[in-house]
Amino acid sequence: FVIDSRYRSRRPMIITTNLKLAELKNPPDLAHARIYDRILERCAPILFAGKNFREENAGATRQAAKDIVNRKQD
Repeated sequence: FVIDSRYRSRRPMIITTNLKLAELKNPPDLAHARIYDRILERCAPILFAGKNFREENAGATRQAAKDIVNRKQD
């Protein structure tokens, strides 16, 4: 609904996604195709390549949880 209403009113959109451009151009079904088509018409794709900081943070979070559990068992 949000994308469609901004699209129809010609309002600007900034969209972030983990989808690759190829995935946006080859949607899995008609509903996604319509949304992705609107996004690609109104937005210029920009690739930000680099480390996945969430993955790194998740590793630290898992280790902290293990440390807490191990302390409670001692």
